[in-house]
Amino acid sequence: MAAARRLKRVAASQPGFLSLKSSDSTETLSSRRKRVNKNKKKNWNKHSDINDVEEFLEDVRLQEKTTGGLLSEKSDDSLFFLDVGQSNEAEQKGDPVEGQKRKGKQSRPLRIDLILQHDSRVPPPKDVLAYQQPNAKKLRRIAQKAEQLAAKGVVPRRHKQLRNTRLADRTAKKAVTEANNNPERGYYDLWGQETKESGNSWYLQQTGKKLVKRPEKLNEKPSVLPAVEVIAPGGSYNPDFFAHQALLQKAHEVEVKKQKEEDKIEKKLAFNKEDTATEETIFQEQVEGLVEEENDEETDRKEEEEDQPIGAIALAEKKTERQRKREKSDKIKEQRRLAGKRQTEQRQQLFQLRSIKMSIKQQDQKTKAKQKLRKAKQEAQKAQPRRLGRLKFQPQDMEVQLSDELAGSLRQLKPEGSVLKDRFKSLQKRNLIEPRERAKFKRRHKLKYVEKRAFREIT
Repeated sequence: MAAARRLKRVAASQPGFLSLKSSDSTETLSSRRKRVNKNKKKNWNKHSDINDVEEFLEDVRLQEKTTGGLLSEKSDDSLFFLDVGQSNEAEQKGDPVEGQKRKGKQSRPLRIDLILQHDSRVPPPKDVLAYQQPNAKKLRRIAQKAEQLAAKGVVPRRHKQLRNTRLADRTAKKAVTEANNNPERGYYDLWGQETKESGNSWYLQQTGKKLVKRPEKLNEKPSVLPAVEVIAPGGSYNPDFFAHQALLQKAHEVEVKKQKEEDKIEKKLAFNKEDTATEETIFQEQVEGLVEEENDEETDRKEEEEDQPIGAIALAEKKTERQRKREKSDKIKEQRRLAGKRQTEQRQQLFQLRSIKMSIKQQDQKTKAKQKLRKAKQEAQKAQPRRLGRLKFQPQDMEVQLSDELAGSLRQLKPEGSVLKDRFKSLQKRNLIEPRERAKFKRRHKLKYVEKRAFREIT
């Protein structure tokens, strides 16, 4: 408190300090103070007089609130003004003429607005938390690194993308809105699949509003076959003779192919009837036996082989130093011989450049021919159904009528096949669904038969 009172006395003694509130500071200073021992803490608040310090600080706060600072620090021009009376321009204007509105009249603010206004000239305290940023140290390090790269002339990838998008936006022409009553205006399909993306592509990508790019693989059809295959001209209700005969020939080839496959399977499963066992052969086998007796010589030889030890270990004799040196020199000579042979072969290849070029050319031709065949095979494979499940695709039987079954009009035409089955087979052939078969009913539990009481009474 002594330091505060000393500060107050020093400020009050200065000639430039002006007090807005009247205070009896002179009387308090002149009054005799009571001497109290302040070595103990309990006497500090009890006998300490801080009213003069509070009054001084309140006066300073009042000056800062009303004038924005201490009056001693203000200049004379900001505190006083010179009153020279009414100006000449105001006298010349005089009172306004009747019927004319008064110009230049300023509208005063409402009383409620004046109450809500901030009347203090003291600036609000600075909010330290408002200036704090999360990860400020990391962001400062990134900014310093960016400045170093910019000094070296290196542009970051993010800035390149932003610059490219801005250039693209500038070069792109703005769409001119046309009038609704313009007959030449383009037709807009309300139910179309296309979506219009408005805004910057970079902004849409970063905010997650941009649609994901559809993979090109999904745009490819699973098969090149058409959805509806048109039947040959010979399948009409009143076909041409030659077209009908061509269709019959095609159906005949299909049936012949099926018959060949069946014959092939039967041929593999066929057996000779002479090889079948009869009662006589079975009796003879039971009596005589199937295994013949072995000769005595063979049995003696097998016994000798069994007596010999299996997997006997042969101990190798230890080589002398002279033998090791000879083997080492022979190994070096063989390596030198192979190296010399390799060099002579390389020299001989220089004289065979023409034949080598011809062989390389032939090999390239063969590889190109194989590539063409492979590509043609792949193109032909696109029209064939793929293996999508455990079952193999079975083509539908050809719908063809014989010559005596032809009708001359649609009224007499007999329907062939089923439209539902045809569509189902078409989906399988175009690889849209896997080949299926009708599910077979399989009983989970066995049937249990129970005799009823009424049945027992009757029997």
